[in-house]
Amino acid sequence: MRVLAIVHQRDAGPGVFAEAVRAGGHRLDEWLLPAVTEPPADPFGYDAVLTLGGAMNADQGREHPWLLAEDWLLAQLIERRRPLLGVCLGGQLVAAAAGATAGRAPRPEIGWHQVELTEEGRRDPLLAPLAPHFEAFQWHSYEFPLPPGAVPLATSDVCLQAARVGERAWAIQFHPEVSAADAASWIDDYRSDPDAVRIGLDPAALGAETNEKIAAFNQLGRDLCSRWLAQAD
Repeated sequence: MRVLAIVHQRDAGPGVFAEAVRAGGHRLDEWLLPAVTEPPADPFGYDAVLTLGGAMNADQGREHPWLLAEDWLLAQLIERRRPLLGVCLGGQLVAAAAGATAGRAPRPEIGWHQVELTEEGRRDPLLAPLAPHFEAFQWHSYEFPLPPGAVPLATSDVCLQAARVGERAWAIQFHPEVSAADAASWIDDYRSDPDAVRIGLDPAALGAETNEKIAAFNQLGRDLCSRWLAQAD
């Protein structure tokens, strides 16, 4: 199976999802937007597509015109029922392509936060094994509302955390893909995020907590991606 990962910044790549894809015997191509304007191959020729996180926001199409082109692409993938998984910014973009309007969350979620599965989430092929709740690494100030006709799968005390669009597209707000190296990079560079500074993020404390929790969370991420690939196969 051929999988495309749409990457929006170098330290927010497919992370442990790449490990799961390759462990399953599949091929993974990465497309770094906006540095590379053309995908490595026809995006509609892939068996499944990932779209990942980034420091930009889903409503910044004027500042980042390539977001508008990606929105069109994701809408086409949804319409064609191509297996699709969006994470954080990517989840917001999937939700937007399905008719929702992403916007600022009531407050940022940065660090480790509890996620609760809905009744539908407890039956979802990707999230059901995580029931009834789990702790997830998060780094976002925006959220996506439920797209029309979508199914809510998980929530936190701040916002919707996961939704399924049709039978083959998922939007996720937390970061199951994040590698230990990428998490450390974000924490070290926290001052580049005005919201992280504003809420008084303690990088030493978050770094220590992440060191304790990331290995188990990485296994959660690999397993989640493997279940997604099983749905796409």
